[in-house]
Amino acid sequence: METGSTIVGLGRYVPERVITNRELARTIDTTDEWIRRHTGIRERRVAAPHEASSDLAYGAAREALEAAGAGPSDLDLIVAGTATPDMLFPSVSCLLQDRLGARSVGCLDVACACSSFVYGLSIAHGAIVSGQADTVLVVGADTLSRITNWRDRSTCVLFGDAAGAAVLRRAKPGSGFLSFALGGSGQGRHHLHLKAGGSRHPASRETVERGDHFLWMNGPEVYKVAVQTMPRAAADALRRARLVAEDVDFVIPHQANLRIIHSVSDRLGVPTEKFFINVQRYGNTSAASIPVALYEAVGAGRVSAGDVGVMVAFGAGYTWGACTIRWGGAA
Repeated sequence: METGSTIVGLGRYVPERVITNRELARTIDTTDEWIRRHTGIRERRVAAPHEASSDLAYGAAREALEAAGAGPSDLDLIVAGTATPDMLFPSVSCLLQDRLGARSVGCLDVACACSSFVYGLSIAHGAIVSGQADTVLVVGADTLSRITNWRDRSTCVLFGDAAGAAVLRRAKPGSGFLSFALGGSGQGRHHLHLKAGGSRHPASRETVERGDHFLWMNGPEVYKVAVQTMPRAAADALRRARLVAEDVDFVIPHQANLRIIHSVSDRLGVPTEKFFINVQRYGNTSAASIPVALYEAVGAGRVSAGDVGVMVAFGAGYTWGACTIRWGGAA
């Protein structure tokens, strides 16, 4: 059996500022009860004015490196998943590399929205298995508050800011990551996007006045596709690992919406009790969603050595990704 890769350290950073549903209800036409009933969210974190995505990424990365017993000089590659980079370029991974003081390692940003962390894990796994890297840092960091229209009650109740990180190293045969299943469909681009700020609609007075620099989402359509796609991706990852739903000990789903998570549980055939859920405290933090949830699941004792887990995400693009892992087993 071929040697693979596994996670040897995790880190998390969440901003101090908490915005509750009741606070939102003072500025938009909604209620705490409505938000909780439709999304499961009770509160979310918002970055301080001086914090950007690379700052959140740095906090998570430092903790992950410490947990792994590694230093910046040990890194061979940094992969950062984000939909909200500090700027179009240089990349968050380059800014992070410089701030960590890592040597001149490869730096790569992944722009797959909420699926970015799973995509990043796949890239890191491939680099380790192919012999291109021994130690890889994967970070998911987003400051969605900066692209959220806080007057749009259909979206502003959903999102928050956070970062999560993982350090990957080589695994013993049969341990660590067992499979990946990635996919995408550009046909979904009209239902969840940030219209302005790129080369098609560069920043102008008109784009600002139209609010084109805020994210826009057709919620019902995204929900419909997400509840179909996430369980299929998870099932595909299980099939590739020659596993079935009964083999699963824990699931770390993208924390977009409580109703979506319950639907994935039903369709995948894995009891909700095996799903780690923290959407109530953070909302949808995009690329940070899965690593923050994984960090907290491990900290809560929900994940033990040898357990089989699934991570699954769905995001703008559309993009989706799932992976299976047998926890532990560092070589």
